[in-house]
Amino acid sequence: MKINEVEQQVGITKKNIRFYEQQGLLNPKRNMENGYRDYAPEDIVELKKIKLLRKLSLPIDEIRKIQHGDLLLEDALHRQLIVLEREKINLQETFGLCHSLMEDQCQYPSLVPDEYLERMVEMEKEGTKFVNVGNDIIQKKRGSVIAAGTFILFMLFLVCVMIWGYVTDPIPLWMLGVFILIPVAVIIMVIIALTQRIKEIEGGEEDVARKY
Repeated sequence: MKINEVEQQVGITKKNIRFYEQQGLLNPKRNMENGYRDYAPEDIVELKKIKLLRKLSLPIDEIRKIQHGDLLLEDALHRQLIVLEREKINLQETFGLCHSLMEDQCQYPSLVPDEYLERMVEMEKEGTKFVNVGNDIIQKKRGSVIAAGTFILFMLFLVCVMIWGYVTDPIPLWMLGVFILIPVAVIIMVIIALTQRIKEIEGGEEDVARKY
């Protein structure tokens, strides 16, 4: 079965199906004649199981452990009930704060946010979690930039070593150029990959794919 048919049958987009394959949750065989993925009936069942558990907000890592037998479904669901109970409490606290704003008849032009922000800080100290505005995206970007930057610096270090080696023990100039071209090409590919990664983070593509 081709991926287009799977998409229609299961109700999961092709992007999400490929995402699950990348995460190791699905491993369809390939057609030996054309190299395309050939989804079997058991792959369809597996995808439906993944869809069900993701709709219950189970993390990708836990689904992987369940598939491998490292975690019982019952234990995962029990853990998820605890998480959902905490989220329920958070929602109730947020609901209460929104209700207070309404009861105070706050209008945006005259809204004084300091009082409510201070209340939120106190509530967070007691365990309530509100939306962490922007920090998640910033952290993802920072992590990607640091990882790419470290690798680029290493490649530049190799280029410097090659040049130093050429100065101390000369080799044909064309050979030096070939040696230097390799890390330079790697640096360019890393920069391209970093740019694509930042676009994905800003567009929320990864988070959307993780939902189902």
